[in-house]
Amino acid sequence: MASKQVKKNNLGPLTRSNPRLFFNRELSWLKFNARVLDEASRKDNPLLERLKFLAIYESNMVEFFMIRVAGLKQVKASEVNEIQMDGRTPLETLEEISRIMHQQEKSMYRYFKDVRQSLAAQDVTILDSHQELAPREKRHIAEYFRRDIFRVLTPMAIDPGHPFPHIINNSFYLAISLEHRSGKDKHDHFAILEAPAVLPRFVPLPSRRGQNERYRFIPIEEIIKLHANELLAGTRVKSIHGFKMIRNNDMAIDEVASDNLLSTIESELRNRRWGEAVSLFYRKGMPPNMREFLRQELDLEEWELYEREAIINLDDLWQIYGAVQNRPELKDRVFIPRNTFSNEKGGSLFSKIREKDILLHHPYDSFQAVTDLLAEAARDPKVLAIKQTLYRTGTDSPVIRSLIEAAENGKQVTAVVELKARFDEERNITWARQMEKHGIHVIYGLLGMKIHGKMLQIIRSEKGIVRSYCHLATGNYNPGTSKIYTDIGLITNKADINTDVTNLFHSLTGYSTHLKFHQIAAAPLNLREKLGGMINREIRHARSGKKAEIIFKMNSLVDPDMILMLYKASRAGVRIRLNIRGICCLRPGIPGLSENIKVVSIVGRFLEHSRIYYFFNNNNESIYLSSADLMPRNLNRRIEVLFPVRDADQIQQLKWILQKTFDDNHNARKLQSDGSYERLRPAKSEQRFSSQRFFREETMKEFERKEKDREAKRRTIFQPVMNPEIPIDPSQAEEHESLSAPAALDAKKAGSPDDSFH
Repeated sequence: MASKQVKKNNLGPLTRSNPRLFFNRELSWLKFNARVLDEASRKDNPLLERLKFLAIYESNMVEFFMIRVAGLKQVKASEVNEIQMDGRTPLETLEEISRIMHQQEKSMYRYFKDVRQSLAAQDVTILDSHQELAPREKRHIAEYFRRDIFRVLTPMAIDPGHPFPHIINNSFYLAISLEHRSGKDKHDHFAILEAPAVLPRFVPLPSRRGQNERYRFIPIEEIIKLHANELLAGTRVKSIHGFKMIRNNDMAIDEVASDNLLSTIESELRNRRWGEAVSLFYRKGMPPNMREFLRQELDLEEWELYEREAIINLDDLWQIYGAVQNRPELKDRVFIPRNTFSNEKGGSLFSKIREKDILLHHPYDSFQAVTDLLAEAARDPKVLAIKQTLYRTGTDSPVIRSLIEAAENGKQVTAVVELKARFDEERNITWARQMEKHGIHVIYGLLGMKIHGKMLQIIRSEKGIVRSYCHLATGNYNPGTSKIYTDIGLITNKADINTDVTNLFHSLTGYSTHLKFHQIAAAPLNLREKLGGMINREIRHARSGKKAEIIFKMNSLVDPDMILMLYKASRAGVRIRLNIRGICCLRPGIPGLSENIKVVSIVGRFLEHSRIYYFFNNNNESIYLSSADLMPRNLNRRIEVLFPVRDADQIQQLKWILQKTFDDNHNARKLQSDGSYERLRPAKSEQRFSSQRFFREETMKEFERKEKDREAKRRTIFQPVMNPEIPIDPSQAEEHESLSAPAALDAKKAGSPDDSFH
């Protein structure tokens, strides 16, 4: 029956070498970033949030060029006949990327124009040219230029005595065409000027303050243009046009030949700024001779050049997003997460964990729970040791501070720091050296592997018995990103899971190789086999006529072998629902192959980052959380962790989370069999439903319910409890004294939202 279905859809054999079964990885990513860009066009998003999505789109795009496009160019240059999953050559993929990117650039600036005009109507103006300045603003700008900008600038002439300067990756430059005012030399000269990154890209102009605050910003390049003659005295400036170029920014590290991984990465970080040029972005109107000069100097093809309608480097729009204050109608409503796991009321957090496993759903549950647990562990005299993996921690990390405090308090602290966390290498090196100075045992990753798993383990002596507690998660130990990424964490003291975690840590820090896990799975050891076994179990159930269902939520699905297994499950009759935020190389909805597979993607206020793997298992449901997506790098070349959730209530909670994400018809888009994404539209009888908004509202409702309970308790406590004519029993005098008006006021303050949430 299966073979007839394959013949019917005419897609060929079910093998990883069949390109008709897969979407192209890079082109699928471009469609993800197009969904991010689409959020900037939505009229139901507040204006500054639309501006934010433009900045996110640009930042995503830059990273894509620095890593993925650069990698394709290297493969093309090597003349290795490497074929992409969909059958394209690297050159064909690069050319298609260029075509799509030129289309997206037009959309980006169309949306930017619309957002700018709408913001201007709300008294938030982003000037496009210095010609829009009022006379008093020009006077202010002239003073600012001479005081703050002039001395920082370094114009670099280009002539036989001044070779073409080395352009820094992703920095903003001005290309200047000029001629000397005197002398016989009348032909054009070029100069290049780097816009100072140490100064704001968008300079605020003097504006009205008060209830209806007015904001006006001008790009720094427009200030430089206005005063170019002061900067280049004795010349006539003919034109000034902005540009930036993107270089290969990936690090090629020969770990086998490296005696010291730390010093090798530090050396590569210094070289990263000077990688091969990948693309050039320039402002519309640049003279053809200047444009051609830059193209040749940077050794780029014509299709690697991108003309931009307006301001370059839209990721700098974050400055405006942060600068506009006291305008709540222009941003998303402030959201305060709940902190259901804390020691505000006294008692040890460890006793709460012993009562029941703790499941945290970020950002709706505060990450404060994790930092509180670490802070308590650092000070607790019963804690003997702390072990933790660190991938991305952010700046001024409370996690690092607690680890340092624990080490200074005499506890044995081990930190497994991943130095190869892309774009966080420098920060991780800084943290690692700081921790070493305070006596922490720092392990610098593994040879040939990235440690991406999220693990924290605390070992504690309790009445002569050594117990351990662990936190496992889908996201990083980063309080900053925990506010904008959806992730899930589990805190447990279950002995079998903790034994597995201890064994895995021993493997990471020592030479343990023969690992036997009871509950967790780890890549590259057995995570692929664990998931594959559970998929095959659903296939067997389906073939025996039983209900079979798989639900996955993840960031990316790329691994061809896992995709083939899902096709096989679909053919067997397994119902498969996939919620994949980013890249998806699987083709859903094809008769005889994947008609039982539905794929949706959610792009919204929060970055969907949690990885959940659900199996119906003949009504004996299995549900796992993981740090891993289903990509070759995660399954083959990274240390990842897959761990179960076994508490019945928490299984229901995770099923509820999954169901609500699939109910989303507001931010969700459905992947079609041709690779396009179609925004879900509610039927006439349905209401528009946003899962992220729903989870936020549920959090607020829970807070309001608790507030009502507190208020009811206050009314019970503060109601009159005695007849004034009845003498007070001396033994009760202290109790009655506590019911005074000042005490009531203090109690009311203690119940305020600011004190109830972190």
